[in-house]
Amino acid sequence: QLVESGGGLVQAGGSLRLSCAASGFTFDDYAIGWFRQAPGKEREGVSCISPSDGTTVYADSVKGRFTISSNDAKDIVYLQMNSLKPDDTAVYFCASSTSFSWETLRPRHYGGWGQGTQVTVSS
Repeated sequence: QLVESGGGLVQAGGSLRLSCAASGFTFDDYAIGWFRQAPGKEREGVSCISPSDGTTVYADSVKGRFTISSNDAKDIVYLQMNSLKPDDTAVYFCASSTSFSWETLRPRHYGGWGQGTQVTVSS
């Protein structure tokens, strides 16, 4: 089970840190990804991490602004979001993957979706 938290309302240029808490499975056996979905748009991959070796992947739209990390002791994956833009407004989800294609950040390679947390960036 994955549970997201940390969303909220922030002004453009501000920061938020999202958390994805995992339970019920061996954390290191999975890659964890962050995705987002804005109204009327498809769900898109934002970033993912392999907690076992620290490998990370970022979508071009967030490179240099977002940082993904994991706290293996607590089975939590964080997404630190800086320099937020109105285009970052979306519901953010985390999900897990055991697929060899996890680094593609394609939603179809992920499962166990959390309920999502709303991020709203005002201009």
